[in-house]
Amino acid sequence: MCYTRRMLNTRGDNHLDKGKKIERKDTFAVSSNIEVKRVYHAADAAGVLQDRLGEPGSFPFTRGVQPTMYRGRFWTMRQYAGFGSAKQTNERFRYLLQQGQTGLSTAFDLPTQIGYDSDHPFSLGEVGKVGVSISSLADMEVLFDQIPLDQVSTSMTINAPAAILLAMYIAVGEKQGVAADKLSGTIQNDILKEYVARGTYIFPPKPSMRLITNIFAYCAKNLPKFNTISISGYHIREAGSTAAQEVAFTLANARAYVEAALGAGLNIDDFAPRLSFFFNAHNLFFEEVAKYRAARRIWAHLMQEQYGAKNPKSLQLRFHTQTGGSTLTAQQPENNIVRVTLQALAAVMGGTQSLHTNSRDEALALPTESSARIALRTQQIIAHESGVADTVDPLGGSYYVEALTDELEQQVLTYLHAIEDMGGAVRAIESGYMQREIHQAAYETQRAIERKDEVVVGVNAFTVENEPTPELLRVDESIEREAKANLQALKGKRDGQAVAAALHALRTAAKGDDNLMPFILDAVRVYATLGEIANVLRDEFGEYRPV
Repeated sequence: MCYTRRMLNTRGDNHLDKGKKIERKDTFAVSSNIEVKRVYHAADAAGVLQDRLGEPGSFPFTRGVQPTMYRGRFWTMRQYAGFGSAKQTNERFRYLLQQGQTGLSTAFDLPTQIGYDSDHPFSLGEVGKVGVSISSLADMEVLFDQIPLDQVSTSMTINAPAAILLAMYIAVGEKQGVAADKLSGTIQNDILKEYVARGTYIFPPKPSMRLITNIFAYCAKNLPKFNTISISGYHIREAGSTAAQEVAFTLANARAYVEAALGAGLNIDDFAPRLSFFFNAHNLFFEEVAKYRAARRIWAHLMQEQYGAKNPKSLQLRFHTQTGGSTLTAQQPENNIVRVTLQALAAVMGGTQSLHTNSRDEALALPTESSARIALRTQQIIAHESGVADTVDPLGGSYYVEALTDELEQQVLTYLHAIEDMGGAVRAIESGYMQREIHQAAYETQRAIERKDEVVVGVNAFTVENEPTPELLRVDESIEREAKANLQALKGKRDGQAVAAALHALRTAAKGDDNLMPFILDAVRVYATLGEIANVLRDEFGEYRPV
């Protein structure tokens, strides 16, 4: 029986009668519309505890992907950073590393994310605003100046042009004397969620999936320590989904990537161990913990039972977590420190492999240096002072957590079954199914806030007047002028014939079925720009236009 069609029935009945006791609300529920009982008993979790819990580091990995988890080493503290110029972001990277951060996470500006150079008309007013501006290998060299790439793992939140940015990273490593097989990190590279929830796409689905599978194949041979995709539920949740929808739509997209890779002739155990995931952490603490546990269990069964994976690492759902940006409030921004702490604790209790904690001022602007430091200190205090990392899966066996894990699993399986019947994730996206489900969930949440059924402290309750305006980070307009000048200078001194030859070779390869990564890397090495490479692919693949 296909795992997505296997429905579970282990929820016990609540034998407690509310009687005459008055409670705050008629019904208590989590975001996924699962009712929360007054109290839970052994019967509520009996099926899970007996049949599906397992041990940490063992199938189905409900309790974590490593037997020792944080007793061996803490999660990677990977603060998301990027703004302005490559030089400014390099300075922020080095500052965070000096403060004890253990991995880098790169935010790119909107022009970079959609494949435009800083001098393109569409880039006007956006250069360096929501991330770092990268137009060429020269910018990438500055971004990672004095950062040893054989000692630091780097995550890059880049999707449509992921192959180009990965090629630039490889080339920077070469210039540092670091071989590709020594590089470690992650590229997000998840285009399907862009069509669903975020919008920074370039190409239609079919050529986009080709680029993704090209990256899988290239990295399997050349970058064995690099995670070739970070399949993201984060942006799905930011768009307004429930916790169950976040997991379901993420895993549905993951199945589409797996099937595309298998269709391209790759072996499941050659690429699946380097798949990684990216989840959100919201305020409902126990639902978030249960969500991560359910996601691991479902993925392990899918990979083993549906795709026949044999390597245990292929069965392990490894994930990065970022605290919920959409939960942050512009009102009383200091309250966001408390929200982020709760969310970070949920991620740790749920077994995350790496974590970014949002800064208190991110509802207003990019984080200041002091805000970024507090966000990092939040992780460090949880790691070193709370004691929650001293035992594995500390909430395992909780009647409530196990029952909630089980119910979330059932909701996710229901969604996966429905998407499978539609023909898979791409068909579900093209029909608008995922988008409609997310929009409806977001609408219901907003209505609950407006009715004050859901309290947001400082927004619809416990408000104050005449709040002081905090210090905010502003990106100076001179950054755009400087980026354009640097790009013009680069084009004047590079070998134009070498650039033209590399772009021609890429165009020819794009017309056929060759793996495009070697051709993109050749173009990057001779300083072809991001926009020039993306434009060749635009010409051959076309651009995606939503229906």
